Amino acid sequence: MIVVLLSVIPLRIAIASYQAPYPQAILTLGGGSEREKFTAQFAQKHPNLEIWVSSGIPPKQARDIFHNADIPNSRLHLDYRAVDTVTNFTSLVSNFKQHQIHHLYLITSNYHMPRAKTIAIIVLGSQGITFTPVSIFSNKPQESIFHILRDSGRSVLWIITGRTGASFKP
Repeated sequence: MIVVLLSVIPLRIAIASYQAPYPQAILTLGGGSEREKFTAQFAQKHPNLEIWVSSGIPPKQARDIFHNADIPNSRLHLDYRAVDTVTNFTSLVSNFKQHQIHHLYLITSNYHMPRAKTIAIIVLGSQGITFTPVSIFSNKPQESIFHILRDSGRSVLWIITGRTGASFKP
């Protein structure tokens, strides 16, 4: 059953890519002010896209960064429901569907991108949303395969049960 369920994801991603060949919004995964600063600069080059930041720096700091980059507050959606990378996606996917967003720019640090992409393929792809990754350079080493596999499993768990297992974290 899981194999059948997961085999639908590439088809849903292909349909999303056809429906929206270009990104319709920006999603930044929180993890340090450098991500918001990069996103503000990136958003200046994409003035028609709304910006979603998942569990980033405190709201006042984030709003100041975007304000200083002349990004209107009306484009900015700060969301603090996520407690980890899996919930960065699962907590916002319904918002994207509600706004009929089928294609996102996904912004995070380069060391974090392999795990973020894996989760995005599973969570967003299962909901008919595709993404274009945009990495921010960092000197940190890439995350381990263990973290990628663990969060892949949690993403599949979310598809099946609607729960991510975040409450089981030590």
